[in-house]
Amino acid sequence: MEKTTSQKISLGLFVIIGLLIFVLATYFIGDKQKMFGKTNHLKAVFNNVNGLQLGNNVRYSGVNVGTVRNIEMIGDTSIQVDMIIDKNIFKHINKDAIATISSDGLVGNMIINIIPGKGTAPPVEPGDKITSLNRIRTDDILNTLGKTNKNAAKLTENLLRITDDIDKGEGTVGLLVKDMDMARDLKITMRHLKTSSEKTSESISNLNRLISALNNKDNVIGILRDTAVANNIRTIVNNLDDSSVEINKAITNVNKTILNIKDGKGALNYLSNDPGLVQKIDSTMINVNQASIRLNENLEALKHNFLFRGYFRKLEREKSREQKK
Repeated sequence: MEKTTSQKISLGLFVIIGLLIFVLATYFIGDKQKMFGKTNHLKAVFNNVNGLQLGNNVRYSGVNVGTVRNIEMIGDTSIQVDMIIDKNIFKHINKDAIATISSDGLVGNMIINIIPGKGTAPPVEPGDKITSLNRIRTDDILNTLGKTNKNAAKLTENLLRITDDIDKGEGTVGLLVKDMDMARDLKITMRHLKTSSEKTSESISNLNRLISALNNKDNVIGILRDTAVANNIRTIVNNLDDSSVEINKAITNVNKTILNIKDGKGALNYLSNDPGLVQKIDSTMINVNQASIRLNENLEALKHNFLFRGYFRKLEREKSREQKK
């Protein structure tokens, strides 16, 4: 049975529309997977990828910038993830950026989040390996919760034991709750402590007043606090110290002189211990006085001698002229 023209046209339109849908789907899927744009590779190493798969999205500050290209085991606890990132985004990612693995929503696919760095590091280069931050696994969280539940159970058990002892009146807290005599004694002790604190406050106030009075310049302590007075006192003490040194030196010299006199040394020893020498000195002084008297008499006689009279008159005239000048 030969097909009509309308059937042929319908078949051609269906094929064309199908091809267009296939091309558009391929384009959108490729664009989402960064297959047709200009991309560069970026790597990160994790110890657990938490179900990350090829083709999962890579986000930078919440924006899709690439996809996971390859996941490779490079050690027992090291997994290297190769990402293809839009080339235009590379200039915004610095070398101190941090890669983490998280889920897209509560039950979504796993994705890689790249967190911007806080420093001023240069931008990454194609093929660079950035720092990774490993998430806490669910098993670790459950283990920690299990330990926490055990500790909470032990804490609850201990609290129940303590409250039971308190209710029975055992222990210090139990005695305070159940024993009325101890509570009364404690109340009296607190009253005494209050009284003691009031007396202590009063003593401190008196002490503060005394200290304030010491700052007054009208009393002795206040005068000593004056800088000028303190400097004068310091100067007087220094002068007394210097005077005491000089007095010690003078006393030492006097002691030496006295020792010399006692030992028979020096002129004072002869004057005080030799009577003959004293008599000779007395007679010498008498002779000197007599000689000076005789000398004066001779000079007076020479003045009246006709040979020397002119000379002495000349001296008197010169002396009178000097006095007039």
